Amino acid sequence: MSLMNNNDRQAEVTAIRQKIADAVKANDAAAFSSALTEYGQLIETSILAEAEKSADAKIQAATQHIDSEVLRSRGVRQLTSAETGYWQKVTEAMKSTNPKQALEDLDVVMPETVIDSVFEDLRANHPLLNAVNFRAVSGHVRMMMNTDGVNKAQWGELCDEIVKEIMSGFKEVDSGLFKLSAFIPICNSMLDLGPQWLDRYIREILYEALANGLEDGIINGDGDKQPIGMIRQVGDDVTVTGGKYPAKAAMEVTDFSPETMGNLMSLLAAGPNGKYRTVSGLILLVNPQDYFRKVMPATTIMAPDGTYRNNILPYPVQIIQSFAVSLGEAIFGIGRRYFGSIASGYNRSGRIEYSDSYRFLEDQRVYRIKLLANGFPLDSTSFLRLDISGLQPPVLRTQTVTPPAASKNANLASLSVTGGKLSPAFAAATDTYTMTTTKASGVVLAVPADSAADVVVKAKIGAEGEAVEIVNGSAVTWETGANNVITVDVTAEDGSTKETYTITVTKS
Repeated sequence: MSLMNNNDRQAEVTAIRQKIADAVKANDAAAFSSALTEYGQLIETSILAEAEKSADAKIQAATQHIDSEVLRSRGVRQLTSAETGYWQKVTEAMKSTNPKQALEDLDVVMPETVIDSVFEDLRANHPLLNAVNFRAVSGHVRMMMNTDGVNKAQWGELCDEIVKEIMSGFKEVDSGLFKLSAFIPICNSMLDLGPQWLDRYIREILYEALANGLEDGIINGDGDKQPIGMIRQVGDDVTVTGGKYPAKAAMEVTDFSPETMGNLMSLLAAGPNGKYRTVSGLILLVNPQDYFRKVMPATTIMAPDGTYRNNILPYPVQIIQSFAVSLGEAIFGIGRRYFGSIASGYNRSGRIEYSDSYRFLEDQRVYRIKLLANGFPLDSTSFLRLDISGLQPPVLRTQTVTPPAASKNANLASLSVTGGKLSPAFAAATDTYTMTTTKASGVVLAVPADSAADVVVKAKIGAEGEAVEIVNGSAVTWETGANNVITVDVTAEDGSTKETYTITVTKS
């Protein structure tokens, strides 16, 4: 969106977004309406200026193709025929003397391509909606959910009990959708700009309203005619009062050291039924103010070249800023373990209606669009609510470590020669063995009990032969008779503790 990328307006946009988010949290309809109207006026000013520039450019255009290119260069999305027809009908209804009745008589809903376009912008510009399992759907959704995290296959004969055991980890979830309303203030002058500009205006207002509403629901929703937020407890054993799910207690976090992060991740690794699951796709949600005051200092380190590296954590985690997160708090969890959905083109979803319950300037009217959406965490252990009010920057620590004493272990963990069996069977405390074989050669392998020990293998073949060092794990060719002797000298890490194993091999 071109407006969202305008550096000159970014500070003003950020301030209005904070107002909208605060109004959503406080459930203050008047404050929400006022903030959204302010945002609409900001967009309106920008679009009217853009439209004026495009009008001047189109005068110089020689063909319709050039017209389209000019509009595209101005950030105006090219409409489908269905979208153009829809906006023309909506404009006619809005210009009528009785817009409420005209819109009610207008038997069309916003094309799904418009909602899809807004949804794509949401996914692209709001990382939270891209990190969670959030999707556009049609109508009523039911899904199969894995409640156990990881199910193990079982060895044995196929029987009904095994099937029951595997299926016990799944249950059907009803994700019935709730109404999500967005109020859109429209200046009458916007109706004269044409379908493309009206489409852009509505989509940008709808984008911001949906983004704030959805993010607040995903993070804080109590489940009462709204999504269940990440900060809420869910599960069969949770007591729901008045349709509202209880909030989780916040866990105090003062640093993001490997030990702290490891402890937090270990809590996420255990599913609600005590079964383990893979921990990946981690997200850390923080308020933008907290990010710059607390999280950024706590995740910034100086590189050897004197430059700084930001968002450094002991494990891959996506840090996402959201106004919906309360100051002094953060949400840490597995993004894909939150399921959310938004629908359009279903029942009366996507219809624009006129509201006479608000009073605005003479040349403005407020319209409302209703959509369907919902969301919920798949279990209570997928997201942790953190108290980061005491979060501190990392401190460089120097620790003096006393090295452990050198090992005195000179034993072997195993000793073998292919082509026969040792007698007696190998034991670390036994150092003399015999073996008979009919093979021409055999591979000698000696494995030390301590990896730091030194192992030297020697072979003396025949009565007149001399002991010769061989590579551990290599083959030795035998002479017929009992004059084949293998010795294994083991020297412990301390350099003084030694042990010698001897094998006498008889080849028949």
